[in-house]
Amino acid sequence: MLKNVKTYILIFAIPIVGVILLWQFGGRSIEVKSPGEKESQQQEESKELSESTAVGINPITGLKCENYNRRPIATMLAMDPTTRPLSGVGTADLVIEMPVITDSITRLMVVYICEEPKEIGSLRSSRHDFIPLAMGLDAIYAHWGGSHYALDKLNAGIMDNIDALKNPYNAFWQKSGIPMPHNGFTSMARLVNAAEKLGYRLENKFEGYPHISEQRTINNEQTGELTIGYKGNYRVFYKYNPEINSYLRWRGGTKEIDKLTGKQVEIQNIAVMRAASRMIQPPDYNDVDVEGTGEAIVYRNGEEIKGTWKKAGRYQPTKLYFLDSQGKEIKFVPGKIWIEIVEPHTKVKWEVE
Repeated sequence: MLKNVKTYILIFAIPIVGVILLWQFGGRSIEVKSPGEKESQQQEESKELSESTAVGINPITGLKCENYNRRPIATMLAMDPTTRPLSGVGTADLVIEMPVITDSITRLMVVYICEEPKEIGSLRSSRHDFIPLAMGLDAIYAHWGGSHYALDKLNAGIMDNIDALKNPYNAFWQKSGIPMPHNGFTSMARLVNAAEKLGYRLENKFEGYPHISEQRTINNEQTGELTIGYKGNYRVFYKYNPEINSYLRWRGGTKEIDKLTGKQVEIQNIAVMRAASRMIQPPDYNDVDVEGTGEAIVYRNGEEIKGTWKKAGRYQPTKLYFLDSQGKEIKFVPGKIWIEIVEPHTKVKWEVE
């Protein structure tokens, strides 16, 4: 009798459990995948995740881009009037301008992470003052030869660099019809290719600069003019346009134009950095105190912020900081940054209109 009761219970229980399972899974069929199919699905999901996270934040500009995690490449550009307009000058994420002769000729170091200009130039030689600044950005340093002060350090392996005099993997070319030494050019694609084949690390380790996230609170109608008192044809002038929240650049009295775009250079942040210099090999070579600390002024959102700059070590890969009067790091507006390095006595004038 007991055996029959258990049998009846089992007969009725099986259909009930089946109904519960059917309700639980909504009538869905359970698909059993083979190990190969599971691996394929995991690879597809990984690919989708990778594509969804392909756009990140550029650590220099604070803007989104596909190449946000690419190691910066810093390239030297000529500032001789005959080389104007320069190719690629307007698309650089960060630019550092500094005299290479005391109270005279300046030179640019343009730094790219996200942008990929098809032509960069006219290129010029390295100077030892730029090396610690490039190191502080975790950059690969591209240059056309250099002073013996710079080449002694670069050839000793102080940092990853690509020298046009050696021209590894055809990273550089010379344009016909342009007189030397102004005929040297490169491109971002060529530099990245050479860096990869040279075995250099291509992933970025630079921590970046902080950026403002809140909306502007300044008067949107207020314009301003900034003058950087480099000498002669190297004198720089910026006009702040509140409508685009950018500073338009002039040099030597004429607009700074990017040859590739035909547009005037627009910058969202300008940092003026005062540093003493001295002539170490007249009349060619300068020595600028770009490590240590000194006075700094940051221009953003049409306002002037006075503070200090600081870079620790001696030829060390340490970050160049810009600090306010309270010692806190100054936040930049998302966008391009230009650093103007001037002598302590160089006139820097900001006029609000």
